[in-house]
Amino acid sequence: QVQLVESGGGLVQAGGSLRLSCAASGLTFSSYAMGWFRQAPGKEREFVARISTRGGSTSYAVSVKGRFTISRDNAKNTVYLQMDSLKPEDTAVYYCAATPLIWTATQARDYDYWGQGTQVTASS
Repeated sequence: QVQLVESGGGLVQAGGSLRLSCAASGLTFSSYAMGWFRQAPGKEREFVARISTRGGSTSYAVSVKGRFTISRDNAKNTVYLQMDSLKPEDTAVYYCAATPLIWTATQARDYDYWGQGTQVTASS
């Protein structure tokens, strides 16, 4: 079965950095665009970033553009999210997700597979 396993979350001071990883198995990784979403307590899950199957195209939410970088290594079946200049409002559970859609998908409903999430906390 398909598994997406996130890692790399933790507690960091505002202004700091974290790098999230998501290891995929049970699917042809290079055939799926990958996305990162986040959900803060009491809020809906929101789009953070998305990368195309070969990594040539990326998209970001306005709130993270210029601070976060999504990348992937198809040889390792892994997608990454480098998060710099973290702010307290970035605090959330971060999820990676996989979609077979070739266009830029920013809605959670467009993604077929999800990881269990990893907590990121940026303290002020």
